[in-house]
Amino acid sequence: MKLLIDDANLEKIGKMMEYYPCDGVTTNPSILAKEGKEPYAQLKAIRSLIGNDMELHVQVVSLTAEEMVIEAEKITEILGKNTYIKVPSVPEGIKAMKMLKEKGFNITATAIYTAQQAYLAAKAGADYVAPYINRIDNLGADGVETAKTIQNILENNDLPTEILAASFKNSQQVLSLCEYGVGAATAAPDIIEGLLKNPTVTAAVDAFVADFEKAFGEGKTMLN
Repeated sequence: MKLLIDDANLEKIGKMMEYYPCDGVTTNPSILAKEGKEPYAQLKAIRSLIGNDMELHVQVVSLTAEEMVIEAEKITEILGKNTYIKVPSVPEGIKAMKMLKEKGFNITATAIYTAQQAYLAAKAGADYVAPYINRIDNLGADGVETAKTIQNILENNDLPTEILAASFKNSQQVLSLCEYGVGAATAAPDIIEGLLKNPTVTAAVDAFVADFEKAFGEGKTMLN
């Protein structure tokens, strides 16, 4: 399963890229607005930071299919071919996905709350469908189970689309979908860090160091 960073903050992205085996970055209009900078300037800085080979997902804001396509053309022209155009899974968005697929764009169908949306987006040519795991939970349904249902639909109908699960409340949700074999997940930096955060592990490492220093001297390692 690919693991992407769901953030537009350069410092946070840089830290995640330094420490963790991440495959790219996803953004949305709200994430970009939070940074308070000109959108394309921030996106170009992200592209420069992660390089041209990693995925960068950028969402259109227009409300008609025709304008979404024009936005997609500008986004890709500025940010490069390995950019995925995030398109909301609404009627105009589905129409735009069909148009974009004919033009050879990379497409991520976003704002997915139901398996029905994911099915239609996949049929329209989306490379990824992005179910909002925690937001689905907040509506009284089960986000992880919805993603699993989508995975079954994609596999059983021989659709080449992959899941890019998003909107996580905790790291266990990410792990559950990893176990199920979904294509990708995008998570906030704190969720990614939570995959390793464990006080018991930290205590064990501290104990190893303390035992070694007690026997061989403070500050001693296998280097000295």
